[in-house]
Amino acid sequence: MTTVNGLPAHVLLVHFVVVLAPLTAVLAVLCALWRPARNRLIWLVVVLSLVTAVVTPLTASAGEWLEDQVGRSALLHTHTELGDTMIYFSLTLLVGVALLAFIHVRESRNLATNSIATWLIVAFVVLAGVATSVQVYRIGDSGAQATWGEQTNANTDVP
Repeated sequence: MTTVNGLPAHVLLVHFVVVLAPLTAVLAVLCALWRPARNRLIWLVVVLSLVTAVVTPLTASAGEWLEDQVGRSALLHTHTELGDTMIYFSLTLLVGVALLAFIHVRESRNLATNSIATWLIVAFVVLAGVATSVQVYRIGDSGAQATWGEQTNANTDVP
């Protein structure tokens, strides 16, 4: 996907990742740490994590196309390299959410769960959620710097 209605697809798709990845991360952490939230929200979080994992490579691919159109710069290259890593964070969060769903199913069937394994999964989800949110910030900041950095720096240099 390269353009949507004449606009670069990356510009539109990136908003899905910027919203969905942190939202999914926050909800996953909430589900990991608070069982009533897990009972109510886990299947929504599963769907959100799947959508995030699908939209992330589409966004990166559209970004690669856009980079070829506008030309390379050091800032844009940094953004592209960081953007290419987002799929790993999305997939890690998806794995964590799948493990939480597994715990939820076992709990709902009153099957015993290993408390050590449960706490390891909780820790994994918390780490994955925090790391995903931080990476979205890093990628977004580098994209903003690549797009607007020189313009805003030029405006602040005027006496």
